[in-house]
Amino acid sequence: MPPTPTKLNRASPGADGPPAPNRGTVRKAPILLLSAGLVVVSLTACSSPADSCEPEAMPGNASNVITADGDFGTAPTVDVPTDVYTPTTQSTTLIEGDGDVVLPGELIVVDYTLLNGRTGEVVTQSAYDEAAPTTFSPDSLLPGMAKGIVCATGGSRVAVAISAEDAFGPSGGNPQFGIEEDDTILAVMDVHRSYLAKADGFPVPVTTAGLPSVVTAADGTPGLTIPKSDPPTDLRKATLLQGSGDTVEAGDLVTVHYTGALWNEQTIFDSSWDSGTPVQFSTDQVVPGFADAVVGAQVGSQVVVVVPPSEGYKDVATGSIPANSTLVFVVDILGIG
Repeated sequence: MPPTPTKLNRASPGADGPPAPNRGTVRKAPILLLSAGLVVVSLTACSSPADSCEPEAMPGNASNVITADGDFGTAPTVDVPTDVYTPTTQSTTLIEGDGDVVLPGELIVVDYTLLNGRTGEVVTQSAYDEAAPTTFSPDSLLPGMAKGIVCATGGSRVAVAISAEDAFGPSGGNPQFGIEEDDTILAVMDVHRSYLAKADGFPVPVTTAGLPSVVTAADGTPGLTIPKSDPPTDLRKATLLQGSGDTVEAGDLVTVHYTGALWNEQTIFDSSWDSGTPVQFSTDQVVPGFADAVVGAQVGSQVVVVVPPSEGYKDVATGSIPANSTLVFVVDILGIG
């Protein structure tokens, strides 16, 4: 991995939130109710242009009865009647923000308060601490919470009434936390901002010689084919997908997904895609060759770079990376800051 990026923290189930329902073996680290403050979550589905975003939950009688006092970004005082129930997830905007539209498939920074709709009692609440963001895998948010955020704008506070099906699934309920089988879960969420879930730029022909070939899966995971020849002795890079977002500058804090491979060994030594969690780091915290590939690129881009030892770890062995290794990185640039 590029040294020494600061990985976004990944939360795990804790005492302040019940675990998620078992939805099958494909769920890596499911949790129901989140246990930390500012969180980065991933919404499922494919991306779409902001001007054609279609909400996945609409306002209704259940979401409309939720009120929340307090400034955006601070723990609200939520007022709801008891015995709120909905068979379908509903979402109502309480504060309209003017930030970017949250599209399906994007990563979201959000604070939240969750309540039991039957009792009106708070079940769990984030820390509302901007200095302590937490990263969640795509599966770790309640489906109803994810539905309620789609098409919201940064700076918005939304109230979501989550059906039992979109909370704990068909099994329903969580007795440990006093949640019965058919209980509706209520959520008040402050949407701070969104990041891409994967590079969304347009393909660019590669004209640079001596680069590995890259094939990207539908979920964004890249596959590498490294030539069985001596690696180039100079740094070589190319843009595979050209994004249209802001341009990364030296010293910026960037959020990326990346895969790192060893040319001679023909093996991958690290990949953020394995955990489903992107990493966040300053461009002055990584090896020079990695920084060279990222600085000057636009958000939404995917780049590939071959890093000679002189621009990597040089003659020092680092973890599973031998000394004098030629490195290959495929990087999706998801956001800045």
